[in-house]
Amino acid sequence: MKRLTLALATLLVLSATTFVAIAQQPTPPAGMSTAPTAPAPPAGAPGALAPAAAPASKIDKGDTAWMLTSSVLVLMMTAPGLALFYGGMVRQKNALGTLMHSFIIAALISVQWVLWGYSLAFGPDKGGIIGGLDWIGLRGVGLEPFDAYSKTIPHQAFMLFQMMFAIITPALITGTFAERKKFSGFLLFTLLWATLVYDPLAHWVWGDGGWLKKLGALDFAGGTVVHISSGVSALVCALMIGKRRGYGQQPMQPHNLPMTVMGAALLWVGWFGFNAGSALEANGLAVSAFTATNTGAAAAALGWMFTEWMSRGKPTVLGAASGAVAGLVAITPASGYVTPMASVIIGAVAGALCYAACNIKTKLGYDDSLDVVGVHGVGGTWGALATGLFATKAVNDGGGDGLFYGNPGQLWIQIVAVVSTYVLAIVMTAIILKVVDAIVGLRVTAEDEAVGLDLSQHSETAYAAGGGYGEFGAQAGGAAEPVRGAEGKARVAH
Repeated sequence: MKRLTLALATLLVLSATTFVAIAQQPTPPAGMSTAPTAPAPPAGAPGALAPAAAPASKIDKGDTAWMLTSSVLVLMMTAPGLALFYGGMVRQKNALGTLMHSFIIAALISVQWVLWGYSLAFGPDKGGIIGGLDWIGLRGVGLEPFDAYSKTIPHQAFMLFQMMFAIITPALITGTFAERKKFSGFLLFTLLWATLVYDPLAHWVWGDGGWLKKLGALDFAGGTVVHISSGVSALVCALMIGKRRGYGQQPMQPHNLPMTVMGAALLWVGWFGFNAGSALEANGLAVSAFTATNTGAAAAALGWMFTEWMSRGKPTVLGAASGAVAGLVAITPASGYVTPMASVIIGAVAGALCYAACNIKTKLGYDDSLDVVGVHGVGGTWGALATGLFATKAVNDGGGDGLFYGNPGQLWIQIVAVVSTYVLAIVMTAIILKVVDAIVGLRVTAEDEAVGLDLSQHSETAYAAGGGYGEFGAQAGGAAEPVRGAEGKARVAH
């Protein structure tokens, strides 16, 4: 309780600092952006008489409607999409706790993004590393376009779209420590990780002035920012938090595969907003990204299924669903830069590669509960590198040509982006886990883990068939009764 109090005090201090900073700055006039503007050239200067080459910013209703729709689709990917996908794969006694992870992250990061996250990720550049706090509390993020990001939608519409990416990224990590992490530790970890890993990385790759953006790294919708960062951080979590008790000795099968397949289907649908929405306009590039997204997912589902079929003798439903998600992950960074045929190759390779990566974890000896490392870490890495192979300006003249289109330098830039993401995610995640462990602790107790997170962390159960309460059939009344009930009977296999 003392540690939880300290954690809550930390949150309050951060919030108080935010509002103090807001109070100390003058309020800009309505509709005016606080972003710095270039000074007008002096009279007689060479640029004084030349008209601006770029078209004037003007809100387009169609683009705005598309971006708001895309924002809803991306939010749907986290809850209910990811919540159901992960929730069905855990054991029955941890179903609600797993659903809660995705659901509450939507609330936590929505507030963090408004208070300081968006400003750190997309605010005025500070050395190519981080955005300034000029936009803290969304000061100056108004209803007019901000040219550095989009000329046809309100700045707040862009902010909302990016918020949904910030929500789903830490939610992806929860699959690796499912069934064993304290809820208080999970909340503090999520807040710190979003602030110290996601926000700086988003600025590097997408922010105006970010050093990887200036270098020419291509990441259309989040291969490095979302998938590699979450996948690599998941590996650090798996290693530092440790294996589930009984891992390798007790059955830990998914308790509800229909729920997982429904979640995968919602992810597939929502991913059109994720990738096609990243065009930031309702235009031909959005259509191209939409096509690449669907094609990559389909090819990966088939790639995983046939690889598993040849390897194990039968195709599984869980494998097909996981393959589709792996393809969506891999095509994400490339979706706005590659042709439909390239997306077939990227997806098919992702299906086979991620299947192999998920199966090798037992040999390596780490417990990644729901295969975040194999799907998002490996799939995101392959997608980022594949972008350096297959990107072509024929699809997006604002991008670049890859190795197969005569530009080997693009592949090198992609490698730099991948390695940089690895370093940031590994180092900062390890530090954050140490800090969280010192303040509130990372793991639940052995007793709480045996009971399950639903009862031990939330005093609830997902299912109460026959009047029972909890996996062991004990009545409601705390964790002690289910534990006593479990001592006298064999553990239920799922």
